[in-house]
Amino acid sequence: MSYCKKIYKITPKTSYKIIRNCAGCGEKSDYINTERFRVNANGNKIDVWLIYQCEKCKYTYNLTVYERINPKLIKEKYEKFLRNDMELSLYYGTNRSFFKQNKAEINMESLEYEIERVHVIEEKAIGTQIVIENPYELKLRTDKVLAEILKVSRSQIKQLIEEGKIQRKGKYLERKVSLKIL
Repeated sequence: MSYCKKIYKITPKTSYKIIRNCAGCGEKSDYINTERFRVNANGNKIDVWLIYQCEKCKYTYNLTVYERINPKLIKEKYEKFLRNDMELSLYYGTNRSFFKQNKAEINMESLEYEIERVHVIEEKAIGTQIVIENPYELKLRTDKVLAEILKVSRSQIKQLIEEGKIQRKGKYLERKVSLKIL
């Protein structure tokens, strides 16, 4: 059986927000990425932090990127940290292992992303194969993303899954998911 293969890529529009107790507000708040790095030199070692800020009162919180490292070891990134490179800020702001390392709680409800169709392979199609690439490992429900791609409701997607017309694995997207639609 041959399929029409459509490949989509999910990318975040903004950095993750984190949830933490704010010393300024005195309550739990969302902190946003300021897209700024703080670099501190101490002798021949440097520390680098990504600065997050409370949405309500602008109180700041620094997430550790590097601690007591020789700048020669991060030669290419060092200049980018000093220039507050937006691309590097987005990289760290969407890197889940970075947040895990800093024991920061990510607010998954506020996640903004876009789905881009990157490639289509047309064959004599009996069915459709949809490949969803999720390189940032965003925690998104498979049925929600599929509904956005196919421009139908989530209840219609759930019905198609129950009828066996859509074959999928797992409730949430993995790094790369391949779905068959019969």
